[in-house]
Amino acid sequence: MALIIGLTGGIASGKSTVAKMLLELGIPVIDADQIAREVVEVGEEAYLQIVKEFGEEILQEDRTIDRGKLGSIVFHDKEKRQRLNSIVHPAVRKKMLMQKDQYIRSGENAIVLDIPLLFESNLTHLVDKIIVVYVDEHIQLQRLMARNGLSKEEAEARMKAQMPLIEKVSKADAVINNNGTIEETKQQLLNILAYWDVL
Repeated sequence: MALIIGLTGGIASGKSTVAKMLLELGIPVIDADQIAREVVEVGEEAYLQIVKEFGEEILQEDRTIDRGKLGSIVFHDKEKRQRLNSIVHPAVRKKMLMQKDQYIRSGENAIVLDIPLLFESNLTHLVDKIIVVYVDEHIQLQRLMARNGLSKEEAEARMKAQMPLIEKVSKADAVINNNGTIEETKQQLLNILAYWDVL
């Protein structure tokens, strides 16, 4: 039976780096963010529901959803944000589970579900084990400001919108401390996978 691993962390904690390492090791990674983009492509069921709910004014000329416009609507309105999530989240889950089942049928030893909001969205029941990628808050802040060109205030606001990393650590089966070098991060990952008998 395949081991289903949930990979999570915080914004700018290095989760994508770890996901890339897993792929390089030949372990399939199902990326929730990537699927969230796919399910709102023109003509998809979730796309049609979003347009029906929020109107054509959220569309760009090529009929794709203007993420900025939609974001500015839902960012300031909790009810509308919940409405959007109630359309997008089930579509994402459905597609993730379909991909997971395909990998299980093809005989994979381990499958990784890369879900940034694994705890916040109450999706821990989808996985057997959880890896949290952790960095100290000041490093997370520096990386986020550098990566996204944000002011300190903007970066802090984005970090505060998520469950604190230290809280995620307490709920994890394994933690990768990503304060150090790429090599140190990779060694921690290899140790975890070996311990779980995945490699």
